[in-house]
Amino acid sequence: MLLDYNSLLLAVGFSAACLSLTLFGTWLTARSDRFLLTWAISVLVIVAEVFVYDAYIETPDTALGVLTLALLLLGFSVMLGAAHQFRTANSPLPRIVFSAGISFALALPPIALGYDGLGFMLENSLAAVILFATAYEYWKGRDEAPAPLTGVALLYSLTAASFVLCAAALAWDGKLVLGHAPSNWAEDLSLVIVIASMTGIGALSLALNQGRLARHHQREAQTDALTGLLNRRALFDLHGKAPVGAFVAVVVFDLDGFKAINDQFGHAAGDEVLKVFAQELAGNLRPNDVAARMGGEEFALVLKRTLPEMVESTAERIRTAFAARTIDTEAGKLKCTVSAGFAFGSSEGMSFDKVLSTADKALYAAKRGGRNRVHDFRRAG
Repeated sequence: MLLDYNSLLLAVGFSAACLSLTLFGTWLTARSDRFLLTWAISVLVIVAEVFVYDAYIETPDTALGVLTLALLLLGFSVMLGAAHQFRTANSPLPRIVFSAGISFALALPPIALGYDGLGFMLENSLAAVILFATAYEYWKGRDEAPAPLTGVALLYSLTAASFVLCAAALAWDGKLVLGHAPSNWAEDLSLVIVIASMTGIGALSLALNQGRLARHHQREAQTDALTGLLNRRALFDLHGKAPVGAFVAVVVFDLDGFKAINDQFGHAAGDEVLKVFAQELAGNLRPNDVAARMGGEEFALVLKRTLPEMVESTAERIRTAFAARTIDTEAGKLKCTVSAGFAFGSSEGMSFDKVLSTADKALYAAKRGGRNRVHDFRRAG
């Protein structure tokens, strides 16, 4: 049985080593996803724990016992930090330090004092708590990808439950001093569960990361790099196919005299002007509104469930606020104004292209009328 247990233990070690290398390699290709590096480190710590524990089984030395417990609890604490980093993109360090600090303080003194049975009981209990906390991190973030993240949370919970069984088996035995590594049915079952869960968690997590990368690339393809707004392609992807109803408006904005700004102050100053206007535009959006940079100095705003008075009020608010802004650039302070035109769909439904074209005509009327104004499509003729 001992040979079988050692074989399972070494299988965990080698599987974890392969997973750690895979995670590290994946991180090298997508360094923005730092949780992969944190997770790779956590698995590497578990690998070290496996081989130290294997040595402890052969030679139940107090120092090896303390190191075994410390490595396991540290590895799971780093794993918890990686889960939090995956969900929030925040630093994992606070959770790692808190989790490892508390678990070290509770589990290491007993085994250092010779109460190895009590030490292993506490280790298994604390490992279960940390793993349940890790599962909860993924459960809280399940909206991103419900099925895979629910699966990851369940696998972490299953692993945590196996450590609960290990602690319960030791508690049932009632020995505070063992003099050797724990050996019972719960330990054997736990290793089998860890191997299966590690495989499942690794596969699901890597799939999640690939999905996240794909969504990131899609956002990049649909986002204007300078302003952070949607680009023309994304706007047409959202609205270009469905007919536009009577209570949907399109407002087109064009910065006045923008070419002169570029010529006089330089393109860096022009870029700053575009970014400031984009901020003003984004700051006036309702939850269902959509803003996009159409190209150059032209922007569009799509307002749903609205009326002409509301659209004109929104466009005027943006125009007035932008005209009042003093924009700091490397070439000095400057001001700029914007003209706007808007149009509505129809009760029968109108193509987005046609509504946009009608809003453009209203914009040109605003330009002809002296600029720095908002023009209604009904007065564009």
